[in-house]
Amino acid sequence: MSDRVLAAIDSSQFSEGVCDYAAWAAKALDAPLAFIHVVDNRPQVSEPDLTGNLGLGTREHLLEKLSDVEEQHAKLARERGRLVLDDAKQRALKAGVEAPETLQRNGTLVETLVEQENSVRLLVVGKRGETAHQASGHIGSNLERVVREVHRPILMVPRTFTHPENVMMAFDGSKTARKGVEMLAKSPLFNGATCHVVIVGAETAEHRSQLEWALTSLTSAGHTAEGAIRAGDVEETLRAYKEEHGIDMLVMGAYGHSRIRHLLVGSTTTAMLRKAQLPVLILR
Repeated sequence: MSDRVLAAIDSSQFSEGVCDYAAWAAKALDAPLAFIHVVDNRPQVSEPDLTGNLGLGTREHLLEKLSDVEEQHAKLARERGRLVLDDAKQRALKAGVEAPETLQRNGTLVETLVEQENSVRLLVVGKRGETAHQASGHIGSNLERVVREVHRPILMVPRTFTHPENVMMAFDGSKTARKGVEMLAKSPLFNGATCHVVIVGAETAEHRSQLEWALTSLTSAGHTAEGAIRAGDVEETLRAYKEEHGIDMLVMGAYGHSRIRHLLVGSTTTAMLRKAQLPVLILR
């Protein structure tokens, strides 16, 4: 299956949101849905300090006990993951998804998702995982790496699901931004929703032409589209527009490693991502 929606889940507070957005996306795209849980088997228990007057036999005995503890941790992690996957599957079935698949893999999350990407049309992930810092403005380190290394569209979601009715894309007329509009126009993901295109800058003939192109591209594809050109600070302007129009999903383009790095490290878009309580679709 090269067109499936893949949802990465764990025991975090974001997993229900991941399940619900993944189910919505799978139905909207008419695509199969798979949930994946990754068990990281790297040792979680530090080896105790066995220096001093311990004899060789005692040291070997403690190492055996340590190995047993790590094995039990791994076994419990796998079992917990299976329960999480089963709950996700049942939730998706109730949402009307046919035959959702469940996968459990050993390894690291990022490496596992990179291995899976050739079979993925859309990857759905939570803003943070179960091991991440819980501050509301924090993006999990795994998510930053996933966005940099997985070359598929990624939907970063909050804890609770809201059916997208108004989606917003910041547009600057660049080649990559135009590619993002074209991808948005072709996708059935937002059929029935209003697509808002916002240019932050002066009211110029060039900006009006760029906005007209974007709106025409969307409406010609059957989408309802609105747009605006507004001067001001980028982040503040986009936030104000979001609040005025009840935006419930942000759409961003990310192309190439350098742009992704700027997306997540120190840029205006980074601030939008970190502060957003909305789902963010990152197009590739």
